[in-house]
Amino acid sequence: MTRLSSATLAGLPADVVRPAYDRAAVTCGVVHIGIGAFHRAHQAVVFDDALNAGDLRWGITAASLRSPAVRDQMAPQDGLYTMLVRDGAAEQARVIGAVQRVIVAPEEPQALLAALASPDTHMVTLTITEKGYKLDPATGALIESDPQLVADIASLESPQTAPGYLVAALAMRRAAGLPPFTAISCDNLPHNGTRLRDAVIALARRHDAGLADWIAGEGAFPQTMVDRIVPATTAEAIATLTARIGVEDQAMVKTEPFLQWVIEDRFCGPRPEFGAGVQVTQAVAPWEEAKLRLLNGSHSGIAYLGGLAGIDHVHEVLALPEARRFVEALWDEAETTLSPPPELDVAAYRRELMARFDNPTLRHRTRQIAMDGSQKLPQRLLHSIAARLAAGQGIDALSLAVAAWVRWQAGVDDQGAAHKVDDPLADAIAAALAGAASTEDRVAAILAFDAVVPPDLATSAPFRAALVRWLAILETEGARAALARL
Repeated sequence: MTRLSSATLAGLPADVVRPAYDRAAVTCGVVHIGIGAFHRAHQAVVFDDALNAGDLRWGITAASLRSPAVRDQMAPQDGLYTMLVRDGAAEQARVIGAVQRVIVAPEEPQALLAALASPDTHMVTLTITEKGYKLDPATGALIESDPQLVADIASLESPQTAPGYLVAALAMRRAAGLPPFTAISCDNLPHNGTRLRDAVIALARRHDAGLADWIAGEGAFPQTMVDRIVPATTAEAIATLTARIGVEDQAMVKTEPFLQWVIEDRFCGPRPEFGAGVQVTQAVAPWEEAKLRLLNGSHSGIAYLGGLAGIDHVHEVLALPEARRFVEALWDEAETTLSPPPELDVAAYRRELMARFDNPTLRHRTRQIAMDGSQKLPQRLLHSIAARLAAGQGIDALSLAVAAWVRWQAGVDDQGAAHKVDDPLADAIAAALAGAASTEDRVAAILAFDAVVPPDLATSAPFRAALVRWLAILETEGARAALARL
């Protein structure tokens, strides 16, 4: 089958939206590290909008720190891919042209360093997931036992981590008399800009104190909040799109109409005139907190409870009345912990979230959301629980979501079907739980696991009691019964 490419672009059906700019005239002002489906449906679209508006400085050089899979999907397509926006029966197909090149860092480390150090590069964006920052979630310090980080502490000639690449490139820019770039974390982490800054400066200080001071004084690491639901692409989706547009697109993404990117107004160089969906603000934290505790917190609860019940997709979980009541109850609890900005109508936001979750065309898989739970639980659920307990408030729905995560670690659902616990701490959690003979013992083991559970919660009697109660119900009666009891 002929692939989507520059040569086949003109022959696409008339209703497919195409780049309105000359891709040959584009300069790459952005390097993105971690090119997955989310970036292609979110930040790349924002920069594509800037290119369509006539500012040709904002092409993207993208990089994968691990797998060549996305490069191999996009290279035969000249970096082009289709974004399908689906909302019920409505669907729009748009070809995105912002990505000019994809580098696989382990194969071409010097090419990525050259792109980062280029005078044309003004911004570096990252979607590397929580584990990519190489920071201990409890202490915020570098994880010095991490083999890749050990290598980068020893030498930055061929970096292995995202912080390593940024430090090495910033050293090259400083030596060349160039200003630093603005580095923007786009991962769902509280204070993500601060985390990225901390990782970069800590690693820089291991190599050159002067470089670390220069980065601290001249660089910029704005806080951000990103939001768009982007399900994993399936072979079925690729085949359906092929039938529609007449060419094969191995790099396609599917998503919802909603897009939000809130960025702290902290840049150290040029930035585009951001368009629809992007808000530059002085304070990102209230937006970030609302998104993490409402959208992401409920998403995790839906994923673990739905996954345990053997339900594949978010909209199918929410077809259960008891699941909808659970989500509303979790939101009721989490909402009291927020300090929303004046522009955020929380009631309207909740209605919008439920409508997004109900979108059947997204087919967002519960198992996809369930990945990396140990990295997500603190900011999505545990922080809300700590705030509720400090205020003397109940934690029933929030604790059920955490108990479902604990139950998920067993690797088997309520029907006895096995599933992979896809998590960087899966082996360590399994070892902690291995000798736990009772529900109480399993809760005690999890509470003692300080890489996930902060000390104030580990010693909380109400939290322990809630987890024991819900985990016992989940283990003996199953997820649907637990939802019904709530």
